[in-house]
Amino acid sequence: MDGNTYHKKAVIIGAGPAGLSAAYELLNKTDIIPLIYEQQNEVGGIARTVEYKGNRMDIGGHRFFSKCDKVIRWWLDIMPLEAGYSYRDHVFLKNPSVPMVSLKTDNRKVMLIRNRISRIYFLEKFFDYPISLASDTFRKLGISRTVKILRSYFITRINPLKKNNNLEDFFIARFGKELYNLFFKDYTQKVWGVSCSEIGSEWGEERIKRLSLVRSVIDSLSYKIFRKTVMNPETSLIRQFMYPKLGCGQFWEELAGIVKEKKCQIYLDSQVVGLKSKDKNITHVIVKNRKTDEISTVEGDYFISSMPIVELINGLEDVPLEVKKVAEKLRYRDIIIVGLLVSSLKIKNDTGIRTVNNIVPDCWIYIQEKRLKLSRIQIYNNWSPYMINKADTVWLGLEYLCNKEDALWQMKDDDVAKTAINELEQIGFIERNEVSDSTVVRMQKAYPAYFGSYDRIEIIKNFTDQFENLFLIGRNGMHKYNNQDHAIMTAMAAVENIARGIKDKKNIWSVNPEREYREAG
Repeated sequence: MDGNTYHKKAVIIGAGPAGLSAAYELLNKTDIIPLIYEQQNEVGGIARTVEYKGNRMDIGGHRFFSKCDKVIRWWLDIMPLEAGYSYRDHVFLKNPSVPMVSLKTDNRKVMLIRNRISRIYFLEKFFDYPISLASDTFRKLGISRTVKILRSYFITRINPLKKNNNLEDFFIARFGKELYNLFFKDYTQKVWGVSCSEIGSEWGEERIKRLSLVRSVIDSLSYKIFRKTVMNPETSLIRQFMYPKLGCGQFWEELAGIVKEKKCQIYLDSQVVGLKSKDKNITHVIVKNRKTDEISTVEGDYFISSMPIVELINGLEDVPLEVKKVAEKLRYRDIIIVGLLVSSLKIKNDTGIRTVNNIVPDCWIYIQEKRLKLSRIQIYNNWSPYMINKADTVWLGLEYLCNKEDALWQMKDDDVAKTAINELEQIGFIERNEVSDSTVVRMQKAYPAYFGSYDRIEIIKNFTDQFENLFLIGRNGMHKYNNQDHAIMTAMAAVENIARGIKDKKNIWSVNPEREYREAG
């Protein structure tokens, strides 16, 4: 690098998937120097993996799958597939005769190919996820419920709803009122803290846009008959996915190492608390060191933000009152993960699915029971056996969605862990005396919500887009409840705009890496 040549700088706020991807793209496609400021003391954001006494746990499960071939190959350029697998046309092949993407690995930094099994626990039984009207579902629901569900669904098809104003309308239009009341209504309120009628239909459009009862049934039947799907898989219907050997966060740790080798500085414990502007351009940011409280000023030519929109707006100067009001009323959902180490599970598996070492094969289990606060259980053994310190133990992640003002969030960690143990024991998943250890991890603003002032977010977009050198990317940066591949694609789009001098941000806001694929949650 010529020491006399001036290289422009891009200040990136956040070292999660979006921020790290933006740095990687800048380094590969421009001569702009990225600087990353992350308020936490580690990289990865909500996609990081936490280590506790040799056991590793994700902050919510993150499968590496996309209908965007570009994203899959981008992942594999950074972390190759495990030996014996190849990738072609969205299919992972186990065939040594097929040319491999890469077999030269150090056996540590690899993507495993994992089978996807997720189910719903409801009425003390396991149901397919997503719910489908297969013979097994008929048996568990009973004839009376099944007839009501079918009748309700066909009524909706014959006489469809004339409105689609909220998530309740969205679910009823695709599944019928009876199935909505049975499977979606209470669980959605548990997850989001409000009723479906208060959530915008955009949530459904983002997460399960093309999924319906008919598509679920067709997929289930085709897979059982032909061992493959007959249509492009929806997120919830995928059969396999890639996953880093040591957890989701391993990938982002690896990417952080790569960008640092290319001279990108990553500053941890560094919170951006202010942004200064002049003539519709951001000129510099104010950064607070969370350990020392030291304040510093960082200048840049471009500014890429993945920080929550409400914090971004609070940090800007001369923000119109209307924009401030919309930002203040944007809502988020916080998450608590209880890591629980047990000697074995006691789940009564009534589906005929084979268990190994007393562990059901699910990646995660949705807990539909209304009486419990618990929303989902991750079984980390099934994500990767290398995340577990001792092979003869079961390492669980129990997910609780709440707000920091809620009583659950205010509890001490020990009390939260006791609550989790009590609830698992209530439904017969474990015996208390087989719990050997526990830990609690909290993450604020984990999930942007589609209620509050979300229906007015265009006001914020119009305001921030007027800053020519400011680019909003990622889940929190754009207040979109999307996946890792979406974060990567928004980073790619932002860097493309920077490289080509494009000032219009519409292409970033409209990123949809796989229009038919969404990870339902």
